[in-house]
Formats: sequence, C-alpha cells, structure tokens
Amino acid sequence: MDVPALPTLEWTNGELDASYDDDAGELTLHAAPGGDWTNDPLGGPAQHRASMLGFRTDGDFTLSARARVVGERTTFDAAVLGLWSDERHWAKLCFEYSPDGRAMVVSVVTNEFSDDCNSAVVGLDFVYLRVARIGDAFAFHASDDGDRWEFVRVFRLKSDLPVTVGFMSQAPMGEDCISRFSRIRFSAGGPADLRDGS
Repeated sequence: MDVPALPTLEWTNGELDASYDDDAGELTLHAAPGGDWTNDPLGGPAQHRASMLGFRTDGDFTLSARARVVGERTTFDAAVLGLWSDERHWAKLCFEYSPDGRAMVVSVVTNEFSDDCNSAVVGLDFVYLRVARIGDAFAFHASDDGDRWEFVRVFRLKSDLPVTVGFMSQAPMGEDCISRFSRIRFSAGGPADLRDGS
C-alpha cells in the first residue's frame, strides 16, 4: 500500500483490512477479532495476532499522525503507532479505551516481557501520536493539536534486528476496531529536545 510521503508499507504479521483515502488523506485499518500484541509479564501466553502496516527506515526519524477510533469501542481497543523488531522486542503507543470507559494514551515496551504504562486521559475523540528514533533510543510523544508535544517515554529495544515502524489497530476484547490516521508526517531526524514540547 502507498501513502504519500511514506515508504511503501508492508504488513508485519499477515495482511488485514486497510485502505487509504487520497482525498481525505486518511489511512483506515480494521483490527482482527481479538487482535493484540502482548508479552504478559505475569506469565500468561504471548499474543501477536495484530498486524502492523509499516516500513523499515535507517537512522533517526520522526513519524506522527492524528489517531482516532470510529464506532463502538471495547476495552483495550486502540489506534496505534508501533515499532516491531520480533516477537520479543517491540513497542506501541496507543490511543486506547480503558476498562473504566475512558480514552487514554497508553504505551507498552517489550524486551522479552511487556511493561504497560497509562499516560494522559484524552477528552477529545482524537489524539496526535508521535514516535521518533534518536541514535539507539526511541521516544514516544502525544499531543492534542499536533504542535506542542507531551513527553510519554524514552527507551531502547534490546535487539540487533531491523525495526519496522508503522500503524496498527487492535481489538483484544472485541470483534473489530476501526482506526483512522490522518495528518501523517514522516521526516529524517528526531526531536532536538525530548521534553521541551517541540
């Protein structure tokens, strides 16, 4: 699939339903029923039924998009920007629906086992998400306007394999999650300062 200003996109874990509206500049992804990525730190089975539509890139980069979910939402469904190296090394930044019925920015970083960190509650029906690479590290940010960015976290993936970055829709508890990504921006280089809002 081709999206303007991005390298050619490919699926990480099998092809799912996706489309791109040139007029609206919007990428739409449908989640597989029960689709998720998780490497349970409590010892439950790992789950990688979700598939990310992404691309590999060398060096520092920044990818951002306005993310929203349309239709009914079930617990933990999310529009996601993600990073995938292999089943033991990956990360995702989610616009996720919490068990108590609130939309939130949630991030997960997996180096063999997953952590899970809830960040800000989102009062709008969309949020801007951003993932960047700076040297050997990656950074997640979120924003309500796409101009001023709030720091979510910085981390490394402990893998020597190439990393794919891209878009995903997950529905761990549901039959589908319709995620839409617009105002997609990709550029070489990462933010100069991770915590000054730029």
